[in-house]
Amino acid sequence: MRIDSISVYHVAMPLVYPFRTAYGNDDTIESVLVRMDSGSVTGWGEGAPWRLPGYSPEWAASAFTLVRDYLAPQVVGKDIDIPDQLQVAMSGIKGNYFAKGAVDTAWWDLHSRLRGEPLWKTLGGGEPQVRVGADFGVMETIDALLAKIDEAVRQGFPRVKLKFRPGWDIDMVAAVRSAFPKHTFHIDCNSAWTLDALPMFKRLDRYNLAMIEQPLAHDDLIDHATLARQIATPVCLDESITSLDRTRKAIQAKACGYVNLKPGRVGGLTVAVKIHDLCRDNGIPCWVGGMLESAVGAQHCLALATLPDFTYPSDVFPSSRFYSKDLAQPELTLSGPGQMTAPDAPGVGTIPDAQELERLTLASALVRPE
Repeated sequence: MRIDSISVYHVAMPLVYPFRTAYGNDDTIESVLVRMDSGSVTGWGEGAPWRLPGYSPEWAASAFTLVRDYLAPQVVGKDIDIPDQLQVAMSGIKGNYFAKGAVDTAWWDLHSRLRGEPLWKTLGGGEPQVRVGADFGVMETIDALLAKIDEAVRQGFPRVKLKFRPGWDIDMVAAVRSAFPKHTFHIDCNSAWTLDALPMFKRLDRYNLAMIEQPLAHDDLIDHATLARQIATPVCLDESITSLDRTRKAIQAKACGYVNLKPGRVGGLTVAVKIHDLCRDNGIPCWVGGMLESAVGAQHCLALATLPDFTYPSDVFPSSRFYSKDLAQPELTLSGPGQMTAPDAPGVGTIPDAQELERLTLASALVRPE
């Protein structure tokens, strides 16, 4: 298919309440949306590295500039029929996975719309139903957290993820496990610790957590392998998994028992599917994470989560969890207790609302062939 034009938008989406993690507090999510046109058909993609380079070395303004000035000009006017062609066209740029992911996911949406089928089917998903979990950041008090967890458990969420950072750490986990002795929990450290915290991680073994997500540095594999050998709780890698090659090395080093897979973090769905297949072939279960994207990016995550090795409930949330009004329509909703269903409409089944997109856009650009 010929790529006739690409539009790119840098947007800021206000949250209903601040999202608190080990790398800071955010009350607005900055993201990059990409529109890709071929003839009369349009596909949408998204990469959400956020306002500052805290989660990764990228940030939304840098991703917008890179797509506008380099990635889009490398793609428009070309016939790109298979996803690896797109990856080759962008390969002159090192890293910058969120920027590449925004372009790649737009291609997949466009591709599946041209095929007239839902994206999850184009990717090879088995069934549209996906189990999803609840996720709670750092809160004002442990009592407030326990009340939210109780609500999530009663609503049928099969597992709960807890943000874990200095000052909101093992005492919080102890209180949660005491109140909910049988429910499935895991913690997300967002790279906040070093191996100096090994005694604490050993203490966490007593709380029967499903996993400890990204406990050490965002770009580390070796120390994670050392930690994994010395604790009973499985280690899950998130920020450290940025490519197929990094995943291969993580598996060889025995650095992880789980992989959190986010399309934006690895350069899009093309790479994400390959990482899924590698993990499946090596007995490493996966689950899909998110970056609080709009419904556009979240639907890409939901489609990915229909693949067979995503056996742990994913981080895909109803739009109302974070936004009073989603930038895109239709919004994401639960289809049952702890469950979402990927749409049957062609592509991701959602597009930005034109008025909301205009209201939330900080900068935009249209790229056509010279």
